[in-house]
Formats: sequence, structure tokens, C-alpha cells
Amino acid sequence: MANIQSLDPSASPLDYYGWELRRQREANNLKQGQLGDIIFCTGSLIGQIETTKKIPTRDFSERVDAALGTGGVFSRLVGLVLRSQLPTWFQPYADMEARAAYISTYQAQLVYGLLQTEDYARAVLATGMPDDLENLLAARMERQRILERERPPLAWAVLDEAVLHRPIGGREVMRKQLQRLLDVADHRWMQIQVLPFAAGEHASLDGSFTTMRFDDDPDIVYTEDIVSGHMTANPDTVRESSLRYARLQAAALSVEDSAALITRVMEERYEDRSRAEERAVA
Repeated sequence: MANIQSLDPSASPLDYYGWELRRQREANNLKQGQLGDIIFCTGSLIGQIETTKKIPTRDFSERVDAALGTGGVFSRLVGLVLRSQLPTWFQPYADMEARAAYISTYQAQLVYGLLQTEDYARAVLATGMPDDLENLLAARMERQRILERERPPLAWAVLDEAVLHRPIGGREVMRKQLQRLLDVADHRWMQIQVLPFAAGEHASLDGSFTTMRFDDDPDIVYTEDIVSGHMTANPDTVRESSLRYARLQAAALSVEDSAALITRVMEERYEDRSRAEERAVA
């Protein structure tokens, strides 16, 4: 068992969170069980978070802030904690993604991470058989908070039609995921196009890529292989990626026709069985 007194608060966001939680709890003359009673959890969970054995959630952090009157300290800190749970190779991308003013992405296999539902993301992450699936999932969901800002980044996603047909997580998960795409497409900051099978060969048969633009920094292109991610600000690469993306957008269905295709696939492939049976009986 880790000793909370031996934690170095500068070692990591998680260590600092555990150290600060104990400091604030003791400053309020509360035992672990007493704080647990106030925020509706066990004293054991408080102890596990204080000793970095458990990752705090955003809900937990908000309840701690309310109970201890910390002015949002833990609600702000938990974002850093969750981001630190991302794979080391992915963290630089997540940092840049959080700063981007404009994001354009082409996805050949999966729904873009910022648009994934929790159940869809869980199914995707589970394919890697990680030991810390729930921590990775929490970190992915935390990334999506950039879309909840008062001024979120402008974003454009081109999804290969294969993304709609690949049944990640099963029928119910896919139905809710496609509905999520339709919901976010109603926001002015997000545009979604589908590249149909009928387009045949296209400008990015090599795979997915994402370009990010910033207010004060050079554009960046991000790609992934099976084990890691790669970012570059090389002007020639950025220029080539921009040209390819323009060609993908031109070959894709319009935003309106894309929404219609998503709706059709959702209804034909992933319809709620109970609703379908009700109609059949009627």
C-alpha cells in the first residue's frame, strides 16, 4: 500500500491530486469515512484516491469541491489527471487538440474520438485489451470537453461510409453512436460529411489523418500507425494534406446528404428491435 505521506506532489497530476485531497480533508478535520459520508462514497475510496490507487472522476471531484469549499480546485485538477492517463505517445496530440482553433479530420475506420459515445469508445478501446480500460475511457471522454466550451474549435469530419456500417459494440451501441453524429451535426461548429463507397478510389486510401490549425502557431498534421502517433508541422506535408482533404471533401456527400445517409443506415441496420416488432404487429 502506498504511503500518502511519501507522495511527491510534483511527481504527476495524480500524485498532486492525492496529496492535495488529503491536505484539504485534514484541514477540514475530517476522516476518510466522514468525507465519504458527505459525498456519498466509501472512506476506502477516499483512501484509494489519496494513495493514487484509484483515478478520481469528474463527478467525484465536483462533489469534493462542494463538500470542502475548495472553489473548484479539484474540478480543475481532474482534467490534468485524466489527460495524464492517456498513452504517453498520445498526450502531445491531446494537448495540441485542446488548443486548436480548427480541426479537420478524415476517418477511414472509426468515428472520430471527439464524437464517440462512451459505449462506442469502450468497445474500441477494449480491442487493445488494456489493463486500465476504465481510466483510458475516462480520459477519452474528458477530451470531449473541448466541444462544450463557449467557443469550441471549429471542426470538420469526413467519415468513410465503412465507419457507419462497421458494427462496433453491437446494434444498440451503433444506433446511439449514429444518433450522436446527427445531434452534433446540428451545431454550427461541427460539419460532418460521409465519403460514400461509390466514390471508389480517393485521395486518402493510405488511411486517416487530422490537421489542426491554431491562432498563433503553425498548422500540424497528425497520423497514427499501429503503435504510435506522429505529428509534423512540415510545410510541405501540411500543404499536401490540405490538398488531399479538399479532394476528400469534394468527393464526399454534402452535409445534408451525409445526414440523410447516416439516418438511413441507422434505421436500416441498427433499428431498435422492439420498435420494428411493434410496427410489424401493427
